Amino acid sequence: MKIVTGTEMQTLDRRTIIEAHIPSAVLMERAGEGIVKHLEEHCGPARGKTITILCGKGNNGGDGLVVARLLHQRHARIHVMLLTPINGLSRDTAAMYRRFIRLAGQAGIVRFRSADQVQSLFASSDILIDALFGTGLSSVVTGTYREVIDLINSAGKPVIAVDIPSGLHADTGSILGQAIHATLTVTCGLPKLGLYVGAGIDHAGTIRVADIGIPSAYVDAIESRTLLLTQDGAFQSLPERIASAHKGTFGHAGIIAGSVGKTGAAALAAQAALRIGAGLVTVATPSSVNDVLEAKLLEAMTMPLPETKARTLARSGLDRILAFIQARKAIAIGPGLSTHHETVELVQSLMKHLDRPCVLDADALNALTGRALLLTECKTPPILTPHPGEMARLGTDATTQGVSTDRIGTARRFAQERGVFVVLKGARTVIARPDGLVAICPTGNPGMATAGTGDVLTGMIVGLLAQGVPAWEAACTATYFHGLAGDLAAQQLGQPGMLAGDLIAQIPYALQRTKTI
Repeated sequence: MKIVTGTEMQTLDRRTIIEAHIPSAVLMERAGEGIVKHLEEHCGPARGKTITILCGKGNNGGDGLVVARLLHQRHARIHVMLLTPINGLSRDTAAMYRRFIRLAGQAGIVRFRSADQVQSLFASSDILIDALFGTGLSSVVTGTYREVIDLINSAGKPVIAVDIPSGLHADTGSILGQAIHATLTVTCGLPKLGLYVGAGIDHAGTIRVADIGIPSAYVDAIESRTLLLTQDGAFQSLPERIASAHKGTFGHAGIIAGSVGKTGAAALAAQAALRIGAGLVTVATPSSVNDVLEAKLLEAMTMPLPETKARTLARSGLDRILAFIQARKAIAIGPGLSTHHETVELVQSLMKHLDRPCVLDADALNALTGRALLLTECKTPPILTPHPGEMARLGTDATTQGVSTDRIGTARRFAQERGVFVVLKGARTVIARPDGLVAICPTGNPGMATAGTGDVLTGMIVGLLAQGVPAWEAACTATYFHGLAGDLAAQQLGQPGMLAGDLIAQIPYALQRTKTI
């Protein structure tokens, strides 16, 4: 699904109205229906609930008035607070106001008088709906609007944002003075970029998309190079499990990982590769830690390799590693390898030999610090899975903070310049490919900010590669289900106590279409 800017969405709306002859009032009606649907899915039936809708003068306010009418018809107790005089409403918003009044009467309309009045109204409400500003906002929020946003944020009630939380810039996710902290954002037509970057990540809450009937041909004509991963797309990329299959059908993944004190990273990657469906997994690891790793793994195999005195992989094992790679369908390199100078040299020397699908993570990326040009020697474009610090060290001419500030741009530029696939981890993980196309993952949560979850992702990606899934699809699909497994784990355990192993346990459930959240 394409992610659009505010201007691109306005273009789509305009074409739909002018060329497809669908009146804007109809689009408002569809938006309202979608918002109510997602509201009830998220908060339960509206019947009997007291719901306050705060409406601005533009089309966002018109959407809010449609929602108010539809919720009234569902027997909710509705209060509509208009923050502009009636004669200041846009034409379509004024029409929706009149339709609401005809149904609910003037008693449903509340005027802003004071902060105390608004606080009292919010205290008696079960749900607040933000329909103040839409995607066209470009100036700082001031005056009564800012005061009301502050009151909404401090009310302690579920907040449903219409299209985008008021006060957020639709393209950058930056806060224009003050912005709504939404529990749920129902964005209309297509997802807006500002919901997935910058402060939008923290302000949007759960994001759902309401289909308002924009013709697909118009969407196709939008030259957006940023996509949102979807559940349907992720399931479509999973390999088919045919009845006559055997373990060889689903490939043999090789993982080059581990060192003294860091066998856990290798074990997590191996277990994740198996859980995502790989038929066979073998981990190549330093000889003295091989027994430790074997004790952690029942279903995966291990291969002991020459090591340094520091119990890390040695440069002398290059030939054996090359033979190991040639016997595997896909390779992952990096989890727990260490940054020992000899191991670093070994990793660097492997780049020109990578002639099959490969994932580079963790210490494999650290080994390329200042040597990112070696990536161009790979015969098959690898998948890199850096966090922002590793991304900065790869030679992007940016600090960790700079990478975090421009995650999409950083991932896109590096993928294009080096001819690789980049999975830039973090809140709303960004996946970029060499032609500049970028996807954003909507799954995942802060409970995954714990040691080892990156190793799990590496294992999931190499597990799909071993099954013959192409690099782009493997990176996107593994990232989506990695986040979904984390969301399922958070549902069961809560976020603070989650461990990387909890994600692995949830992978089978994430892969069941009926087990979604």
